[in-house]
Amino acid sequence: MTTYSTKPSDIERKWYVVDADGVVLGRLAAEVAKILRGKNKPLYTPNIDCGDYVIVINAEKVKMTGKKLTDKQYFKHTGWIGGVKETNPARILSSAHPERVVIKAVERMISRNPLGRAQMTKLRVYAGSEYPHSAQKPEVLDIAALNPKNKRSAL
Repeated sequence: MTTYSTKPSDIERKWYVVDADGVVLGRLAAEVAKILRGKNKPLYTPNIDCGDYVIVINAEKVKMTGKKLTDKQYFKHTGWIGGVKETNPARILSSAHPERVVIKAVERMISRNPLGRAQMTKLRVYAGSEYPHSAQKPEVLDIAALNPKNKRSAL
């Protein structure tokens, strides 16, 4: 009896499109990260990139529960002394690139190593409802219908 291990040639990649309109950010990011890693497949192997491609549309309409929209803070460092910059999700969502909130949430749920960086290349996030990947024939994945808590009247 031997343990089966998935080989890179055995992997079949699919494309999914997810509508983030009114969906809670953390729950959306958890489901997207699971698909990017390939944990929804029976052939999941932790040391191989066996995930699928995910397109997230309407990223500007994502919701946050509680006071996270104003109280949550994102930090970055410029590399200079005293160069810590901070911002919040409300400021990012109202800026020119509101999709960065979704990208950062998913990125923090993926491992921080070369495999995780390869998995993040399969994520495409768009602020509006238009996307240029119709030739790949993506399947619609309704995150809001999976659980009633995924879409609720959040602030």
